[in-house]
Amino acid sequence: MSALSIGDKAPGFKAITDGNSEISLAALKGKNVVLYFYPKDDTPGCTTEACDFRDNMARLEKAGAVVIGVSKDSVAKHDKFKAKHGLNFPLIADESGEICEAYGVWGEKKLYGRLYMGIERASFLIDGTGKIARIWRKVKVKGHVDEVLSALQDLAKAA
Repeated sequence: MSALSIGDKAPGFKAITDGNSEISLAALKGKNVVLYFYPKDDTPGCTTEACDFRDNMARLEKAGAVVIGVSKDSVAKHDKFKAKHGLNFPLIADESGEICEAYGVWGEKKLYGRLYMGIERASFLIDGTGKIARIWRKVKVKGHVDEVLSALQDLAKAA
């Protein structure tokens, strides 16, 4: 796992999202980006997290943020997940795992004593210049969106 730190330049990416659209970090220059990584579409924690971002989108946009979810699920799975829950932000299909690797969120996990490889639930706040302003590792879903909003407010004050 790579060890990104606050102040580092965020790893660039160009990727396919739900609906077979394309998104790149370079195209979002000048905007604050909340890039959040989650293990799997339509699982309890991941659904709660996605719906929390959905339900707070007006507040996040008012704070100047673009939200992007990332998992290794396919475009087809993302399309179903997005439609089922009315998600209002793009979901990157990182099937190759390149973006997960670049952000250091792909690694060994443990469940019921069993080791396996998977995505660590993590979020990165990338400022308009492309630098990492905040990192959350091993995210606890409850209250996470409020933490992100608070960090966005801090970023606005510092600007």
